[in-house]
Amino acid sequence: MPTLHDELASASEREDWSTLSVVCTIASMRIGAFEVKEPIPTLHEPHALVVIRPWVDVGSVCTLSLALMERHFQAQELARLAKPGTYFDFTRYRPMARQVNDRRETTFPNAVVYYAQREGSPDLLFVHLLEPHSLAEHYLDSIVKLFKYFGVSVYCRLESMYDDVPHTRPLIITGNAGPVQPRPGMTPEFKQAQRRYEGPVTVMNVLTDAVTQMSTATNIFVVRLPHYSRFEEDFAGTARMLEHLGAFYDFTPDPGVTQRGKLQYQELEDSVAEDPQTKAYVQGLEAQYDASYGPAKSGLITELPPDMEKFLRDLKRDL
Repeated sequence: MPTLHDELASASEREDWSTLSVVCTIASMRIGAFEVKEPIPTLHEPHALVVIRPWVDVGSVCTLSLALMERHFQAQELARLAKPGTYFDFTRYRPMARQVNDRRETTFPNAVVYYAQREGSPDLLFVHLLEPHSLAEHYLDSIVKLFKYFGVSVYCRLESMYDDVPHTRPLIITGNAGPVQPRPGMTPEFKQAQRRYEGPVTVMNVLTDAVTQMSTATNIFVVRLPHYSRFEEDFAGTARMLEHLGAFYDFTPDPGVTQRGKLQYQELEDSVAEDPQTKAYVQGLEAQYDASYGPAKSGLITELPPDMEKFLRDLKRDL
């Protein structure tokens, strides 16, 4: 009679993911390619807050935002890929070595999910995903199985990207709020936007299509950062994203993050002031921002005079 090990090996060779998805061990359970820690929590209509690295996590804004929310809500690890090397190329996502109690440890890049249970509110899943380099369909299928198992009711993708916006104006959040409503009395500044982009995309966009087919509500929140800022960790963008999420999920962002962001952008302002060409470029971006996002402006796009648009294009090319 075949042993459990023999059965798993055979299923792996056949790529029989339905068999692998129901395997349990003493300390964990498998859902697709994910190893779920036991005891398995019972979650109430959880919202999945998702960040996909490195595609749309400029300035690590989304990663930092999730990490700070996890700390605030005292989140615990729920699941991670059992064999991340199946999907990720470790010459592109590098393992990290560190010393722990005089012992050298190596950690591997992975997709990791944390959870937080909240009284009287939807629970939260904090989902840190990486773009796969192989077997993308199996990877996505495992994520969908995990969402189905825990009854995810809202899929909220967080993004940060560079845009032609100045650092001297409030950072804009765009996207699609979906059915999620802010807390009473909270009216976060948010610009509804339909995506019209055509061109190369991440395969992770298929995940949005998959959760939509599950009849799961989908949201996208995108913070727009000045393309000339280039901070490895943009705390102004992080503070802006947390401010926005706080209006929906009932928490107050750490004021230290906001202060750090202000100092960061003040240093950027000092740098811009020393370069007349960059300063002129930023002034052009301010005019463009005020025309598009200023008071009493309802749309996202307001056309600038052709000479102003040409001026901005030429300066951006020179910079």
